[in-house]
Amino acid sequence: MRVNVAQKRTVLASGAFDILHPGHIRFLEEAKRLGGKNSSLIVVVARDRTVKENKGRATIFSEKARLAMVRALKPVDKAVLGYTPFSFEKVIKKYRPDIVVFGYDQKWLMKRFKELCRRKKWNIKVKVLKKYNLGGLNSSSDVIKKIWALKTRAR
Repeated sequence: MRVNVAQKRTVLASGAFDILHPGHIRFLEEAKRLGGKNSSLIVVVARDRTVKENKGRATIFSEKARLAMVRALKPVDKAVLGYTPFSFEKVIKKYRPDIVVFGYDQKWLMKRFKELCRRKKWNIKVKVLKKYNLGGLNSSSDVIKKIWALKTRAR
């Protein structure tokens, strides 16, 4: 299949992005790359309430702070807050992505999304990106554990 080079593709990624780390940066770079040269990367930043419900813990940074950080990242063309309550359908209808990208730790979310695509007969490519290992601190949980270890050693 040949792709028209001038065709602009929209890639959608989402996440909490609570403590930005190299894994997040690499994830967003790869998401943008998947769309091709003329792609646009839209990132949906999870609301504080959604993070609490899904991860069982409060965020470190507020949703507004996380949104500001994600907006500042080079691969990101647009960053927005998710809906409350959470809604795939509203996001898809508003941004009409060609590709939706999920992280390695979002398989449960991807499963729900694929089921919705099947029901709605949406023709959207779905990709799962791997965990990027860039120096050992590649998840917010890893960063929190490291900070906690440093704090307890300093006592």
